[in-house]
Amino acid sequence: MSDRVEKSGLQVDAALAAFIDGEVLAPLGKDAAQFWAGFAALLAKFVPENRALLAKRDDLQARIDAWHLARAGQAIDPGEYQAFLTEIGYLVPEPAPFQIGTQNVDPEIATMAGPQLVVPVLNARFLLNAANARWGSLYDAFYGTDALDAAAARPGGYDAVRGAAVITAVRTFLDGAVPGWQAVLEGGESEYLVARRDGSYLFRNNGLHIEVVIDPAHPVGKNDPLHIADVLLESALTTICDMEDSVAAVDAEDKLNAYRNWLGVIRGDLSESFEKGGKVLTRTLNADRQWGDLTLPGRSLLFVRNVGHLMTNPAILLADGGEIPEGIMDAVLTSAIGAHDVAELGTYRNSKSGSIYIVKPKQHGPEECGFTSQLFDAVEDLLALPRHTIKIGVMDEERRTSANLAACIHAVRNRIVFINTGFLDRTGDEIHTSMRAGPMIRKGAMKQSAWIDAYEKRNVQIGLACGLSGKAQIGKGMWAAPDLMGEMMVQKIGHPRAGANTAWVPSPTAATLHAMHYHAVDVFAVQQDLASQPTPGLEPLLTVPLALGTNWSEDEVREELDNNAQGLLGYVVRWIDAGVGCSKVPDFHDIGLMEDRATLRISSQHMANWLLHGACTKDQVMDSLRRMAAKVDAQNAGDPAYQPLTGNEDAPAFRAALDLVFKGTEQPSGYTEPLLHAWRRVKKT
Repeated sequence: MSDRVEKSGLQVDAALAAFIDGEVLAPLGKDAAQFWAGFAALLAKFVPENRALLAKRDDLQARIDAWHLARAGQAIDPGEYQAFLTEIGYLVPEPAPFQIGTQNVDPEIATMAGPQLVVPVLNARFLLNAANARWGSLYDAFYGTDALDAAAARPGGYDAVRGAAVITAVRTFLDGAVPGWQAVLEGGESEYLVARRDGSYLFRNNGLHIEVVIDPAHPVGKNDPLHIADVLLESALTTICDMEDSVAAVDAEDKLNAYRNWLGVIRGDLSESFEKGGKVLTRTLNADRQWGDLTLPGRSLLFVRNVGHLMTNPAILLADGGEIPEGIMDAVLTSAIGAHDVAELGTYRNSKSGSIYIVKPKQHGPEECGFTSQLFDAVEDLLALPRHTIKIGVMDEERRTSANLAACIHAVRNRIVFINTGFLDRTGDEIHTSMRAGPMIRKGAMKQSAWIDAYEKRNVQIGLACGLSGKAQIGKGMWAAPDLMGEMMVQKIGHPRAGANTAWVPSPTAATLHAMHYHAVDVFAVQQDLASQPTPGLEPLLTVPLALGTNWSEDEVREELDNNAQGLLGYVVRWIDAGVGCSKVPDFHDIGLMEDRATLRISSQHMANWLLHGACTKDQVMDSLRRMAAKVDAQNAGDPAYQPLTGNEDAPAFRAALDLVFKGTEQPSGYTEPLLHAWRRVKKT
């Protein structure tokens, strides 16, 4: 156990307490004793409410389980099902039409449309890269990825042939985004031109900036008739600094590192040194960009994603020795750190509107959203912040939230700045909620099921009806294959075309490429057109993706189990052994995919569901796990620190994988965190 100090009856990890007192509270001029007394009082009020909300989740799930068990093997009657969900309080009445009242929102969120990065807050280098991804080189993005439909670069330095193909592609983009750009370079004018200075021209289209850099001495510019050395796109308008699914934070040590990095990017003094090409490089935050009287941000606008309501953390213990809810701890401490920006204590400003932006995941329904808003009220009072300084991003990723989305938005209507769809967690909750209804369709078929189409459309339509356009983000989910940028360019333009003014990307390079889509699509015009369209009803959203009566062949069962087992093991071994919460994990076909706890939730819940309904046997599951352990070992053979799964079935990583499947039906909402945290702590000790 770590050293602890007593703070108003709370037992706080000593290192965390010293950080809070000395690095967070002191610069704010806050009295530490007063803060801790207020924190303890806040916990006394909100911990019992938090526990009651979790108990309600369990109660609703038990009722739904019993309802399905009473109708085992039968098709679900939509009318009867909705009546039942209404009776138990799973479905609540729709609020009367309303418009959100959020104020003091930065333009990157309210009136601009562009990519959004999500980055694990524990990795300082990645965090700096993401914060600096406000601007990106389109030349580099094309040259280094398969987004360019041309022959791969030849090894041994710059490939002039591929470089020429990049230049052609970029000029084609410029012709479409800012017509007349070339005439400007030759001394003319353009409605798209915003500013010029020695060496470059600044254009704007659909609210986003493009910088054409002129440098006759540059290796690329000297051979270009117009001497263009690079074209920079305004790329990741916003970045979510993630303390949730993309990190493995299980104790005070981990949480302290997370809070310290968040403070570093908010204060502007975070730096990271690393070796590259035999040289030690130091990365820091980019400064703003100056064009005469025009100043443009040099960095993404930062959100911080707190954890949900479920987990507790041993960093701070209550008077009775129990761990405090981690979501409450995050709300208080990430806001206290955000208050540095409100007080303008840092090198740079994050929010010029004086707001703190928190994404809140994994909330089930409007009551939980209302609880979060009341919690944020209390945090603002504790920190002496004006009401609604703390803004909320509500992730529409749980079934009860999807089904009651308007009521959820209404519960946070004066502080909401973001809704988005999270297909992965939403699928995990879809499986777990209806776990006992019958076997689910195969995982690959989920994207074609009725509920997912209704889910994606309802999210946008309800957001527009509640007045989010021009005030908040309506977002879409992650492109999970960072090496497949060509395919991303084909598919992800569907997000702005669907009315989403932001969507998640896995890297700064992907942000630069995805930014091209927002030049091609005027999202706010799309939203205006969509506003008059009807919202899909509840029936398709609540259509359970069952495969009743399906008899899969032995080969089909093996294929499905192998796919789930490989993804599960590939992710779990890094989470448990290395403490890596999100990384590019090779899939069954050796394609690198960004994996986090949401993907794990699907794989583990799907296997648990098939086991429960006899679609497979325990022996078949164990056979897949053992064979896929060998595959995952082979995929990680180049990592000298990797500990093989094969032959280590008693080690924490493999045992965690077994628990996730064989205890999957018991896990609250099908979440993986309780088991991952428990086994990671075993590994750490």
